[in-house]
Order: sequence, then C-alpha cells, then structure tokens
Amino acid sequence: MPVNKKAYGQFIADLGSHHVTLVAVSKTKSVEEIKELYDLGQKDFGENYVQELVEKQSQLPKDIRWHFIGHLQSNKVKRISTFIYLIQSVDSLKLLQEINKQAEKNNRVIDCLLQMHIAQEETKFGLDERELFELLNNIGGFANVRICGLMGMASFTDDMDKVRNEFRYLKNTFDKYAELPIANCPLTILSMGMSSDYSIATEEGSNMVRIGSLIFGVRN
Repeated sequence: MPVNKKAYGQFIADLGSHHVTLVAVSKTKSVEEIKELYDLGQKDFGENYVQELVEKQSQLPKDIRWHFIGHLQSNKVKRISTFIYLIQSVDSLKLLQEINKQAEKNNRVIDCLLQMHIAQEETKFGLDERELFELLNNIGGFANVRICGLMGMASFTDDMDKVRNEFRYLKNTFDKYAELPIANCPLTILSMGMSSDYSIATEEGSNMVRIGSLIFGVRN
C-alpha cells in the first residue's frame, strides 16, 4: 500500500507548527514503503520488534533515526545498540543497566525514555510513579545512557475523557520530574499520542507522537 502523502504532509504542517516531532510507526511495513516516506523528508521511524528493526536498518539509509517503541527484552539490547537513536520503552532498572552496558561497549551514549503505565489495562507495560522515582534515584552511575523524557500509552477506549485524563496525568508527572536536578536526565521529550488519540495528546502537552496507520494505512 502506498504512503498517504496528503495525510503525511498535513501532519508535518500541523505538528511542526506546534513543535511536535512525528515518529512514523513502520512496524510490519516494507523497506520500500519506509523509503518512500524517507524520500519525502521523514527521518524518525518507530519499530516494535528487534528482528524486524535490524533487518530494515541494514537495508535503509544510515541517517534514519530509529526509535524502539515496543517492549524490549534485556537479552536483545545488544542487537540494536550500535545504531538505535532513541529507546522509548525503558520500563525497568534491569533493562536500563543492560542498555548502559551495551552502549559502553560501543563507546556510545544511548538516549532513552522511561515508559510510564498510565492506562487502566494490565496488558500495557510501564512504571508507576513509585518505580519511576526509585529508578531515577538509581541511575547516577550510568555514564552511557541519557534519560531524555517519558513515554506513555493511553487506554484503548472510545472514552476520550479517560484518554485525556491519562495524558494529563503523564504531563503533570513529566513536569514534576523535569524540575529536579537529576544526573543524566535532561527531561525534554514527552512521547504520547498515536493515530487514534494524537490530537488530544498534543493538546495535553505531548511533543512527540507515534503515528502509523494514518500514514501507512492499516497494518498487514
């Protein structure tokens, strides 16, 4: 399926005017489809699965900024550690330790977002606020990771008031911790909002959205 160029152009115009970064979610999409969007100027792409990401990265331009947005297992960090631009889904101290280890081996500093659990769904991964506080207080010795912000996914529901409240909670949490002087934590990125709820997310303060189906069409 060809990229929806009209929708993409509108996203770039609308989001750019609000200083919101668009991450094009390209999971299950072909190298050809990604290249088509890249040729329109898109550089930030989000993937959910390590194997798929590694295969695509090897075939596409090296200046693509790859974001890992799915649940990441510690034993797979090594495979993406040489090229990943931003890991958006850090949900445990164990995972952060492994990212730091692999980044050190590659003489890199890997940027990360801490994933918060804001949805009232047990299937979603992420930290609660107590876990967030504990993690931020235990990263002082990690020289090869940089915590750049928070990420969250709202409930999958038609109740937009519920979605708005979840995003508002995450923005308030982000603001609170962004004011704290924590080493390796220049909190500047708030990644929330997908195809179904990005407009609400941006209204509530998101500066990075992850959009797939509205650009690429329904996934295979």
